[in-house]
Amino acid sequence: MYLSQLFTRTSKETQSDASSINADLLTRAGFIHKTMAGAYSYLPLGLIVLRKVENVVREEMNSAGGQEILMSALSPKQNWVTTDRWEGFDALFKMPASGDTEYALNPTHEEIVTPLVKEYVSSYKNLPFGCYQIQTKFRNEPRAKSGILRGREFLMKDLYSFHADQESLDEYYEVMHAAYNTIFERLGLADKTYYTYASGGSFSQFSHEFQVVLSQGEDTIYVSVDAEKKGMNIAINKEIFEEGVTKCPETGGTSFREEKGSEGANIFKLGTKFSEPFKLQFTDQDGKMFPITMGCYGIGVSRLMGIMVEAFADDDGMRWTEEINPADFHIVPISKTEDDESYKKAVALYDRLAEEGKTAIFDDRLKASVGAKLADADLIGCPKRIVISPKTLEGAGAELKNRITGEVMMVAIDSI
Repeated sequence: MYLSQLFTRTSKETQSDASSINADLLTRAGFIHKTMAGAYSYLPLGLIVLRKVENVVREEMNSAGGQEILMSALSPKQNWVTTDRWEGFDALFKMPASGDTEYALNPTHEEIVTPLVKEYVSSYKNLPFGCYQIQTKFRNEPRAKSGILRGREFLMKDLYSFHADQESLDEYYEVMHAAYNTIFERLGLADKTYYTYASGGSFSQFSHEFQVVLSQGEDTIYVSVDAEKKGMNIAINKEIFEEGVTKCPETGGTSFREEKGSEGANIFKLGTKFSEPFKLQFTDQDGKMFPITMGCYGIGVSRLMGIMVEAFADDDGMRWTEEINPADFHIVPISKTEDDESYKKAVALYDRLAEEGKTAIFDDRLKASVGAKLADADLIGCPKRIVISPKTLEGAGAELKNRITGEVMMVAIDSI
């Protein structure tokens, strides 16, 4: 894409109302626009990145056997009354309609998926399976903060699994655990992500969070030093640590390091918490009826985008990975007119990369200063920046900068 054709623009100034690194950088780079506290619009470059994160999540859910669906964002009050969560879910957006009717804007979809599955599943032969969606969710947060890390409106993937017994759920739980590990690895976050033990509720001793260590993280976790020595990223969240879980569940070790983290995903064993009130049952091989056992597996898609910004940014701007980025390359020709050789060489490179299926941002602004162009390239954060100028053409041909490592080298244009 040609930079001059984008209706958005970059800003040098730190956003006065930015509540976090991700909000400041994403806004300054023209990736997002703040509609109001806790709600953001995604602009062209930001939407490209968001969709790439979404596609990584989708690919791994499909590989794990998930069946994608899309459920309604609105739900009837009665569904939430059935599970005693109409009054018990503090962050629930409630909407009055005509007459005495009320709806909820869903922050999660157990109240929708459970009666939905009831229409189609009645036998052990239908089990197990998992279905998921990637959809905008809503939470009536008292104080939305941290940019796209904690909003009132956000994009989330939620998968729900259905089983005949606990053993089947336990097996599926580990499949999802592995799939989530792959997602965080593909996003470049694996080294910073800790499989964090949290409260399990009524049906399991523990649930698990995938906490990414960040200097500005809003959560406190306790990293198992013993587990790290054995090559495992294991932690305990603050809630259960303070309740007395002070031994690593994996190693039994008692040495911990306090860290700040941001929760990117979580997985829960729901048991029959939702199937019983909705009478979601199956018939076993002997013709006896039992409630279906459930699990749920959430991952914040827009939240992960914000986490990536926070995890990788430097003083000059964002740094995206080879897989998640607004474009593979950022091409900066240093020229005064479109007839200059450096500009023509840059256009030819841009066209060739497009033919090869690679994406690039082309800075075609002739009146912008060299310093402004290079600063914008660093702020936007594509993995590779290419500068073509009269000086580089006298040498190898182009200057190639790796945005992640900062390494700069001279290369032949044909080698890019």
